[in-house]
Formats: sequence, structure tokens, C-alpha cells
Amino acid sequence: MEPKKGRITCSLTFCVVVAAIGSFQYGYNIGVINAPEKIIKDFYNDTFIHRYDKDMSASLLTSLWSLTVAIFSVGGMFGSLSVGYFANRFGRRNAMLLVNVFALVGGAFMALSKVAWSLEMMIIGRFIIGVFSGFCTGLVPMYIGELAPTAYRGALGTLNQLGIVVGILVAQIFGLQVILGSETFWPLLMGITVFLSIIQCALLPFCPESPRYLLIIKKEHDRAEAILQRLRGTHDVASDLEEMKEEGEKMAQEKPVSFVELFRLRQYRQPILIAIALQLSQQLSGINAVFYYSTSIFASAGVSEPVYATIGAGIVNVVFTVVSLLVVERAGRRTLHLTGLGGMAVFALLLTIALRFKDVARAWSYVSIVAIYLFVALFEIGPGPIPWFIVAELFSQGPRPAAMAVSGCSNWTANFLVGMLFPYAAEGCGPYVFLIFLVFLIIFFIFTFFKVPETRGRTFDDIARDFQGTRGLATNNRSSSVELTGVKVPPEQME
Repeated sequence: MEPKKGRITCSLTFCVVVAAIGSFQYGYNIGVINAPEKIIKDFYNDTFIHRYDKDMSASLLTSLWSLTVAIFSVGGMFGSLSVGYFANRFGRRNAMLLVNVFALVGGAFMALSKVAWSLEMMIIGRFIIGVFSGFCTGLVPMYIGELAPTAYRGALGTLNQLGIVVGILVAQIFGLQVILGSETFWPLLMGITVFLSIIQCALLPFCPESPRYLLIIKKEHDRAEAILQRLRGTHDVASDLEEMKEEGEKMAQEKPVSFVELFRLRQYRQPILIAIALQLSQQLSGINAVFYYSTSIFASAGVSEPVYATIGAGIVNVVFTVVSLLVVERAGRRTLHLTGLGGMAVFALLLTIALRFKDVARAWSYVSIVAIYLFVALFEIGPGPIPWFIVAELFSQGPRPAAMAVSGCSNWTANFLVGMLFPYAAEGCGPYVFLIFLVFLIIFFIFTFFKVPETRGRTFDDIARDFQGTRGLATNNRSSSVELTGVKVPPEQME
């Protein structure tokens, strides 16, 4: 009966795909701003002329454009910190439905900014859509993780990242001048997010609420059981219900977990530090430096059509996210994360060498393209998808929303810092700029090797007990061992 209970049903697939529309939106709004940069800057200048009958200064234009790009991440910080409240107050499904208001308003502001001759509407719209994206980075993996059977939690969790990278790729393609990246159609390019929100709002009511939330938080046993039977495609859901009941009984003995308690209480301190480190490893790996500035990187490397090389990187992004989806339940989270970090370090070094010698021989330009493509591929093998869903696996139901909020905010903060500081680092370091990310990759590889446990195939409660002293991890009881990637490793090696 176990394979049957653990299968992926049409109902489960539908729910995961609908939830992943939020991830697609997040990815789309990351990538959509890059291609029409010059056209939107011209709009800013035209707006200034319309108001004051003179050109905008170059410094003011640069500052406004930097604000337009960076304020998306600021909105993401606000949204991610509010995930816990919305998820527990309204439920996972209903929270995703409610936060679409931000996408509708933000998308409308951006789409109508040209008609209104208002660059402020564009900037405010970017902030609001950032708030929505911040909610999505917490709510989507939380909802998917709580719906998925244990055996498929990693594979289904990877669909969150697949939605993000497909969104980035679609934005890159739609942003081409021959499609929507023109002076006439760029408002429609920015406003597509409104249509995506309408689609998700129409479909979410057909998705059930998280049965884990219903049983543990709302105490609605019958409703949770009926939803589980629908999602699993079988009436035999006793094992799932028993696991949730055990988690609920344990949670009933705990006080509500605040942000401060995540760091103060011993049983939460180590998993929250691991969660934050994994999110930082994603952003400080240098991946967003590649995607924010890939066109200029390819151009500086001597590539004749850098925009198409950037789209090629987006295709690689999608393909290797699918690869990760197919292998994550076989190879394990920890193994893939280590593989990704180690491989990215190698290709960051190769990219540095290629950029250093690109003026010596044209062949180094092609080496830089290959290095970037393989850098992106290794990112999607591990550091791309894994930090999002492994955070949900490291915490039980009680602290999970707060943990998702804190880790998500750390991701957005690092995203903001990379986006703001990379141009200055690139100007100061020249071809050696990726050595900065190489150092971070090595540090996070070492941290992952010694500190991150394998969560593949384990229940939420089983993982949580590792950090509470019953299995010997992060406690004074060091007599037991922790299973990492299929082998027993003495806990003292996890120090």
C-alpha cells in the first residue's frame, strides 16, 4: 500500500502547479526589468521633460534606475517577514489568494505609469510587486511542502524553483524588442503580472487548504482527512494523519515561536542558522550578479549578440532545474547542494581567468560563455532549489512560518546587497570580481559539509527531533549519530 499512498495524483499535481504560478511571477519580475532598461530610462527622461521642460541629469537618471531595480528587493523583505502572520492567520491557500492583491495593484501601477506620465507609479509598482514576491518565496514552498508525500517532497519542492526560472526565461524572451520590449509595448510587458494573478486567483479556490494546517492549527480532523484522501488518491491515509497528530501534540506543548525565540531557544537555534546560511549561499554564490548583469558581462567578454547569450543562460537555467527535480530524491539534498557549490566555485575561477585574458585571444570569450552556462547549471542542481524547500523540512509546524519568514528575509536582503553592490565591485575589481563569490562558495561548501543534515525521505517531526536532543544533533547528548546522505556520521563531525 505504501507506493500507492505515496504516489503523485492529478489532484496533487494541480495544486502544486497552481501554487507555482506565484513562483513564476517572482521569476518573471526578476527578469522583466533588464531588457527594456534603455526604453524605461528614456521614459523617465521624457516624463521629466514633460514636467519641467528640460532633460534629467545623468546622475539623477542613474539613481532613479538603481532605485527601480533595488526597491523590488526591499518590497520582498517586507513581504517575506509577513509570511508567518498571513500563513497562520488565513491558512496557506487563502494567504496565497489574498496576497495576489499586491500583484494586481503593483502590475497595474507599472502598466499605467506611461499613460499617467508618472515614473513614481513605476517605482511604487516595483515595490508592491516585490512585496507580493516576498510572500511567494515563503508561502509557495510552505504550501507545497505540506501537501507533498514524504517520498516526493524534494521533487515537488523543486517545482517552486522551476517556476522561478521559467518566469525569468519568459521575461527575457518577452523582453526582446521584436516581442514586447519596444517603446510601444513595454507597459504591457510590465503589466503581464496582472493577468497571471487573475489566472491564479481563478484557480486557487479549486485547491484545498493544507491538511497539515487544518489538523494541527485549526483542529479540523475530518476535513484534513478528506483532503488527504483526495491528494493521495486513497482512503488509507492513517500514517499521514498519525504523523500530523504527533506533530500537533508536540506543538501543543510549545509556546508560539517568535522571531527572537528562533535564535534564543537551543532546539531552534541551529536549524535557523542552517536555514539562513543556505539562503545566503544561494544569493552570495553570484548567481544574481550573472542574471542582473549577464548581458553586460557577455558584452565585455566580446560576445556580438549578448542578449541572445543571456537567453541561452535562461534556457540552461530551466533545463538543469528539471534535472535537479529528477534526481533530488535519489541523490539527496545535501549531496546536490555540495555538488552545486563546489562546481560553481570551479567555474567562477574559470570565468575569472576567461575575463582576464579575453583581450589576448577571442577564444576566451567563448570560454566565458561556457563558464557562465556551467555556473548557472550547477546553481540549479543544488543552491537554486534546495534552500527554499529544505527550510520547510528543518522545522515542525509551530516554528515553520516564522523560520520561513526569517530565512526568506535573509535571502531578499542578500539579493538587495548583491544587486546594489555588484556594479561597484565589478568596477573596482575588474575581471577579478568573481573571486569574491569564489570565496563565499568555498565558505558555504565547508559549512554545508559539516553542518547541514540530510532530510531526504524523513518526516518533519523526525528531522525536528534531531535538533531537540533526542537524536544527538546540536545537543549535549553526543552518543547517537545522524544519517547524512545514506551513511552514519558521528555527531561530533557535525560540530
